[in-house]
Amino acid sequence: MPNIQEECSEHEDVLGGGDGGLKVRSGVLSEMTNGVEENIQKESLMMELTRLVQKVMKESSWWERRGVDCSILTAAFLCLPPAFLLLGSHHLLWFLLGMLLMGVAHAVITVKGTHLASHGALSESQTWGKFWSIFFIEICGSFSAQAGIHGHIKMHHAHTNVIGLGDSSVWKVPFLPRMVYLFIAPLSVPLITPLVALAHLKGHSSFAVARTLLMIALGLYSQYWLLINVSGFRSTQGALFCMLVSRAMFSVPYIHVNIFQHIGLPMFSPTSRPKRIYQMTHGVLNLPRNPLLDWMFGHSLISCHVEHHLFPFLSDNMCLKVKPVVSKYLTERKLPYQEGSYLSRLHLFFNKYQELMVFAPPITELVGVQ
Repeated sequence: MPNIQEECSEHEDVLGGGDGGLKVRSGVLSEMTNGVEENIQKESLMMELTRLVQKVMKESSWWERRGVDCSILTAAFLCLPPAFLLLGSHHLLWFLLGMLLMGVAHAVITVKGTHLASHGALSESQTWGKFWSIFFIEICGSFSAQAGIHGHIKMHHAHTNVIGLGDSSVWKVPFLPRMVYLFIAPLSVPLITPLVALAHLKGHSSFAVARTLLMIALGLYSQYWLLINVSGFRSTQGALFCMLVSRAMFSVPYIHVNIFQHIGLPMFSPTSRPKRIYQMTHGVLNLPRNPLLDWMFGHSLISCHVEHHLFPFLSDNMCLKVKPVVSKYLTERKLPYQEGSYLSRLHLFFNKYQELMVFAPPITELVGVQ
């Protein structure tokens, strides 16, 4: 006959020794329950904010959702004919005005246009979305659409400030001195971009490689042909130099914007990243409104970068429209809404260049958030 007392003792050992064990198990269950509740609360924060943004979207017209940004891009293209004509002038003032006009148009088309196209924010149709991505990224931007979308959407946005994935380290060039990196090296972006595109074509299908090479060549040759035949440039060197100047005109602030809004902010480990709303509010920063940069690069890259990372499908104009909703919600929930001026970020990067742009960034762990 089995010994009931011994069996009870064995069961007590399994539970941890009688009442004490049950208390331990109860404590573990309580912690698990609290963890689940915390996760549900964190998820509900993002869901609640999403509902607020969707409400604004539904109340917005097509003009607000896409029309404003499409009009800005159209205006940039309309600036090109007078720019080419002015570049043919023998008067220095008109020539410089033509150069400025072409530089501004190029910045709007290749930064704002390519960024919106990569997110599919120019059209609700997937077919048109693919067409615009190839047109803006490859023909106008001299880069691979596939590589650009993969690097920006699938890496940078999916893994914002995660070490080794979306940590913006692609912008770091540790061997360059700070003066060279911040003010001189960006001028070479028009030369480097097609070369980087070629490097990213490895492993792609023959069709994709051929299309990308053809589109990049078409974009570059079109501008060269127009400078020779419309502007009246008499030398190849002169036309190529004009192309370089117009394409590099705003490359310094372009590089600055790309590093100011992520590098120097909390970085996360791939194995212990926080929930999305915490990741984006801690790892993204807004610059203040700037009439020049906001219109050329787009609100989502300048003054609404936090909103853009939380809702990357929104157009620039819609990011600006939901900005008060997002900032108010995050402030009420005591979540970070990070902002910093262009000059203050430039001062920070200039004084802490080694720490921010050369050394490996420290990993941030948000206690109670992971």
